[in-house]
Amino acid sequence: MAVKIAVTRETHPGETRVAATPESVKKLIALGADVSVETGAGSGASVNDADYVAAGATIAPNAAAAVASAQIVFKVREPGEAEIAAMAPGTLFAGLINPYQSKPLLDALAARGVTTVAMELIPRITRAQSMDALSSQANLAGYRAVIEGAEAYGRALPMMMTAAGTVAAAKIFIMGVGVAGLQAIATARRLGAVVTATDVRPATKEQVESLGAKFLAVEDEEFRNAQTAGGYAKEMSAEYQAKQAALTAEHIKKQDIVITTALIPGRAAPRLVTAEHVASMRAGSVLVDLAVEQGGNVAGSKSGEVVEIGGVKIVGYPNLAGRIAADASALYARNLVNFTALLIDKDKALAPDFEDEILKAAVVTRDGTIVHPALKG
Repeated sequence: MAVKIAVTRETHPGETRVAATPESVKKLIALGADVSVETGAGSGASVNDADYVAAGATIAPNAAAAVASAQIVFKVREPGEAEIAAMAPGTLFAGLINPYQSKPLLDALAARGVTTVAMELIPRITRAQSMDALSSQANLAGYRAVIEGAEAYGRALPMMMTAAGTVAAAKIFIMGVGVAGLQAIATARRLGAVVTATDVRPATKEQVESLGAKFLAVEDEEFRNAQTAGGYAKEMSAEYQAKQAALTAEHIKKQDIVITTALIPGRAAPRLVTAEHVASMRAGSVLVDLAVEQGGNVAGSKSGEVVEIGGVKIVGYPNLAGRIAADASALYARNLVNFTALLIDKDKALAPDFEDEILKAAVVTRDGTIVHPALKG
């Protein structure tokens, strides 16, 4: 008997992505699943119901109908109360649920007996790379950040030599060189800007320079040890932050566009750009804050708004990946297909191995309780 997978419409405000595409539906069916998609689920990503039907899915009239008999439920974001109530105990749910800031949601899922997978917690190990939703979405967010910055800047990015004179290349500074930052560097370079970048992790220097950008950092002993085993940035000491701020303060003054991408899992976003930094920038300059949903890297940024302070624009659009919904959905859906391969055995039955290192890292509720060590209590 085929495993039943449901994909429902997103209810998170402003979410345009969807957890399945016609391509991923075909692959899920090949793994041994029957797929039910709530009507209209793909509309924000330019996928209509007929596309899903052509791929082999059935269309459910609402979320409750989609999940009622499902063994697995996939979403981009968190499920709504009605969806949780409609899930049978033992259902496996997977999505980007912001687990560190979602205790009531985890309590509700646990109380319902749902096995919950936080896709943010997929470990950054070699065999899980194809399931790494944070990276797939951050990649597109980094690209989109440059596009949004260029639009707000209102001037050309590359140097242009014309009969009427020369247009100077824009100067773009990337703060935080994770997946999003690296893609922002690559995109800004492709568009012809002069790019510099900074990060507290020493390993990123070579990556930045390999993309043709210049690296900027206080390279002391703390900097050389500022990376966790999982590849994330450690939170730096107040002393280091002060030294780094002093170094970047003069640099920021000269920049046309600054893009900040720094996030630490489970914590508020570190403040990288102060009000004083903003005030030092030239009128017409732009800041793009990718961390605005976690409190923001930039003083004065507001989620969902473009704030102008002293002629400097601060772009605070949340969910930049969702502003390229079709591509973001396609990548996320492939992450879920690869993850599903862990859940279905060779007999095409649902048989997750909860001792597998990937599942152990990402499962947050199971058997009626919160099981992830970092989220208990």
